[in-house]
Amino acid sequence: MTTKITENNLEVIANTFINWQSVITAAGGSSTAVAGQGYIINTTSNTHTLNLPSSPSIGDTVVVKDYAGTFGTNNLTIGRNGENIQGVANDSLISTNRASVTLVYVDSTRGWIYTNESNVGDLQAATFITATGGTVTTSGDYKIHTFTGDGCFAVSSLGNPVGGPNNVYWQVVAGGGGGGGKGQEDVGGAGGGGAGGYRTNFPGPAPGGFPISATTYPITVGGGGAGGPNTPGPSGSPTRQGSNGSNSVFSTITSTGGGGGGNSGGATPGGLPGGSGGGGGPGTGTGNTPPVSPPQGNNGGARVNNRGGGGGGAAAAGTDGTPSVSGPGGAGSANSINGSPVTRAGGGGGGLYTTPGSPPATGGLGGAGGGGAGAIDANATSGTANTGGGGGGVGGPNTGTAYSGGSGGKGIVIIRYKYQ
Repeated sequence: MTTKITENNLEVIANTFINWQSVITAAGGSSTAVAGQGYIINTTSNTHTLNLPSSPSIGDTVVVKDYAGTFGTNNLTIGRNGENIQGVANDSLISTNRASVTLVYVDSTRGWIYTNESNVGDLQAATFITATGGTVTTSGDYKIHTFTGDGCFAVSSLGNPVGGPNNVYWQVVAGGGGGGGKGQEDVGGAGGGGAGGYRTNFPGPAPGGFPISATTYPITVGGGGAGGPNTPGPSGSPTRQGSNGSNSVFSTITSTGGGGGGNSGGATPGGLPGGSGGGGGPGTGTGNTPPVSPPQGNNGGARVNNRGGGGGGAAAAGTDGTPSVSGPGGAGSANSINGSPVTRAGGGGGGLYTTPGSPPATGGLGGAGGGGAGAIDANATSGTANTGGGGGGVGGPNTGTAYSGGSGGKGIVIIRYKYQ
């Protein structure tokens, strides 16, 4: 390519006259180029977008030059204005100091091509994941989709190599298990419900380690299990056992519902297995069932001397009862995937047995993270919605009155990715 400067401030580039314009001082806005003109752009104090001419003809030429050597600090975007650049439907980003480029329009397929490049790197502007679904918020350069119920994470487009990789962070919490209930003939404390399975890859190496594609991902948010009912029947009836929570699912990630808490009276049944296990009485539920790595939960606590054990939590096992008090639920896990720390998936507290005439007492506290408190001679507290917390167990002496265990809390699914 030959170049020369004419006396009329015209530069000949590939036999095309380029008329250089006055310096554009960037103020964060945009301007539109005219074919056959050259633009010297000063981005000392702000970025700028130079849009290419609309409806160009073959041979139309535009030249751009960095005035102050500041394109690396305040970038210049070359807007494609409806045409391809280098055969791609994408703007160009000039992000190296002292850059200069010449663009020539060749056809509708390749669009504008660079025929002369100086001090430029990758000329493609960064693009990122675009998606819909759930409740969308932002935290810095990251977009966060929060699903409190079933839905779809619909990825309409992916980022390019400049903006990628196309990975996401995720947190998937299943529904918590229900706490055990008490029949009118039952004596003793029921187990707290286990927390819903808790799985996440956040925090981790930026910008997230789970690759996605441009498709629609169905999201399942597991409901909490029902608390053991206050149905009539003989002591130890299986019908007073809490129900397991339901699974939550995103793509290949499944978190298992928390295990229901065991009955308040009789020898069986005990707490159920699940993401975190339900507390006893009398036997305890096994957590991290089915097993995944890292573990999605912990075991429930055991009933001791008619004091119910707490349900397992994401961060700790449920506590065993003692001869005098029932066991608290296991603690949940704190995480800042949605921009601020929130603790989820705590186990439900165990129910307490107290003989008539004894001082008032309360059941085991729910674990940090939405687990319900246990109760004595009253319906137990439910796990908090969208935390996956286990429901509290109930207990008491044989007073001829039946009470319900607390229901497990509904789960949640959160997806986070870089969007700018």
